[in-house]
Amino acid sequence: MEPIELNDPAEIQEFLAKITFQGEGFNSDALLGDVFDAGLDWPDFLRAEGEDPGASYDGKSPAWGKYHVRQGKRVFMVYGGSPGKPRRTHFSETP
Repeated sequence: MEPIELNDPAEIQEFLAKITFQGEGFNSDALLGDVFDAGLDWPDFLRAEGEDPGASYDGKSPAWGKYHVRQGKRVFMVYGGSPGKPRRTHFSETP
């Protein structure tokens, strides 16, 4: 998959609503809900790269394997999903 980078909050939300995960580790019916649950209600940066056969974009698999979503000082990441590595999430907030 070609890396993608978005900086428009509306485009980011539309993109995240189409990402789903199945398989080992973290699963989701729509990544947007998980981003909202992490406290990012208007993300202003997204970078997606790599490939994950358990990820789907708009119902088509595979999709990207790593997601870095940021809003100000808050960062939500999804990574893993390759064979032998369960998918995980990470949230951080810098002071």
